[in-house]
Amino acid sequence: MRNLHTDEIIKNIKEMCIEANYKLASDVEERVRGAYDQEATALGKQILGQLAENLDIASEDSIPICQDTGMAIIFIKLGQDVHIEGMDLEDAVNEGIRQGYEEGYLRKSVVGDPLIRINTKDNTPGIIHYEIVAGDRVEITVAPKGFGSENMSRVYMLKPSDGVEGVKRAVLETVKLAGPNACPPIVVGVGIGGSFEKCAVLSKKALTRSMDTSSPIEHIRELEDELLLEINQLGIGPGGFGGKVTALGVNIETYPTHIAGLPVAINICCHVNRHVSRVL
Repeated sequence: MRNLHTDEIIKNIKEMCIEANYKLASDVEERVRGAYDQEATALGKQILGQLAENLDIASEDSIPICQDTGMAIIFIKLGQDVHIEGMDLEDAVNEGIRQGYEEGYLRKSVVGDPLIRINTKDNTPGIIHYEIVAGDRVEITVAPKGFGSENMSRVYMLKPSDGVEGVKRAVLETVKLAGPNACPPIVVGVGIGGSFEKCAVLSKKALTRSMDTSSPIEHIRELEDELLLEINQLGIGPGGFGGKVTALGVNIETYPTHIAGLPVAINICCHVNRHVSRVL
């Protein structure tokens, strides 16, 4: 049994909240910069050039890439041979978020009640997903999610007979309806299977997977490639002004499901697809 103090968790989550908001993961940054050469329209190229310049300024000046520094989404893989010492784990995670958003001068966007809507003034609480795994390590992924693109996401409870064509229709319909509102070029996370809530978590998790890593399942990998091609034929383009590059990537995660259902969730993210992972 390995002991891990919550002070270490707080410190790392604080640093990760700041890092994620100041600099994109390398796979996402490479796609943004590479999109310039793929885009055929002059206006699209201009927008992509401005996005790349914005990434440079944010990194060099240590300021947020986007003014919407998101709601903090935290994925924790907790090794079953780890003993957490100190604070309650959930309190520690939220303390790390609080410190990160205050010390990093990141916008606080969380309201304490969804209807009364009074700002909590420290961007807590975050959304925390736990997974118990083998081993004596804790893997933490911090993925701040802005709501311009989050609001464009959808869940479909398809029939099994809808099959792969129904999944494709759902994804393409969601991207079309999002149009310019999700700040394209976008990254599309798709969750297929599980239940109503499971597919939504899968779609969020899919956004944290490197776009340089395709699905290990052959037919899902082919579906990722096919959907990316079809999305980029919609003509929405950078900023929604038309063009070839509407999406930078499509990541799909799957899970077993019930014989009577085919749940599908599409979680759209703008080009500022922020995620940082560390193993403690």
